[in-house]
Amino acid sequence: MKKLFFCGLFALLCTAQADAQQRREWPQTPFTTDTLMVHDPVMAFEDGTYYLYSTGMGIGMATSKDRKMWTVYPKGVLKDSIPAWTHDSVPGFRRHIWAPDIIRWHGRWWMMYSCSTFGKNGSAIGLLTNKTLNPESEDYRWEDRGAVVVSKENRDDWNAIDPNIVIDDEDQPWMVWGSFWDGIQLARLDTTMHQASKPVTIARRYAPGYKDAEPNPTSKYAGTNAIEAPFIMKHGGWYYLFVSWDYCCRGEKSNYRVAVGHSKKMDGPYMDQDGKSMRDGGGTLIAAGDHKVFEAMGHCAAYHMNGKDLFICHGYSVPLSGQSILVQKEISWTEDGWPVLSEE
Repeated sequence: MKKLFFCGLFALLCTAQADAQQRREWPQTPFTTDTLMVHDPVMAFEDGTYYLYSTGMGIGMATSKDRKMWTVYPKGVLKDSIPAWTHDSVPGFRRHIWAPDIIRWHGRWWMMYSCSTFGKNGSAIGLLTNKTLNPESEDYRWEDRGAVVVSKENRDDWNAIDPNIVIDDEDQPWMVWGSFWDGIQLARLDTTMHQASKPVTIARRYAPGYKDAEPNPTSKYAGTNAIEAPFIMKHGGWYYLFVSWDYCCRGEKSNYRVAVGHSKKMDGPYMDQDGKSMRDGGGTLIAAGDHKVFEAMGHCAAYHMNGKDLFICHGYSVPLSGQSILVQKEISWTEDGWPVLSEE
């Protein structure tokens, strides 16, 4: 009962609808749980500790030594220090930060994060850096590096949320991002991790001109190109692009799922197992709800970490009435180089 109570508190931490009175009632010190309620998880590893970051007030944060028991930091990464530029760039944005990503590059940690309002594409991706992830270290300090990319309503046909940083074999950083509108975007970054090239579309839910998509049940602005949350993983000479299809954030009504394609080049084209380009709606389904344990699952990350290939995402739990919890699965590979997820 205590575990579910603490998990419920963490779920409150991850909702944008909590009022000021609820915020005063949240725990102020870290607590532990074995059922981690998250949205949009990403993971890093430093000095024997796993760090998990997610959507939440000030960016959700939890740590673990074994990826089983988690210590949750209720105040998040930024606590009350939300950069002022985020409010200037994104009308209506306050403190509920979406879909971070994190990577170690050139001796520092780089964290991207999303500022937006639900269903609209007036959005921004921000950047933080730190020497260490350990909040007990004297060197622990997140430095604001400003906006990486900004999308504007009625100007851009893409949405600046859900970033993923990727480093290619030439040590060139890239960023892939996007949600709905014209789909998943990719651009080269410069050495400061800011946008250096014009974005190009590398994946869509449907081919341009497709007329039979189901109506969008979540937003009258975003349309029906229901694809988001890209993540690129390198394996065996291929770049694998994971994307989430369809609709999250609806509890037991969610139908989120994950598809994948691969390419020999970072900028594509990414093809599925049937040889269809992801720019034209291609993608091989790799993760979905079974309607017994999870109603749906999506917004994944994939890593080679501590000798294992690991896939994480959030799933909408059937036993917990649609609560969003952490899913972790090991990746194995077929003889022809396609990822397969463990049953556990």
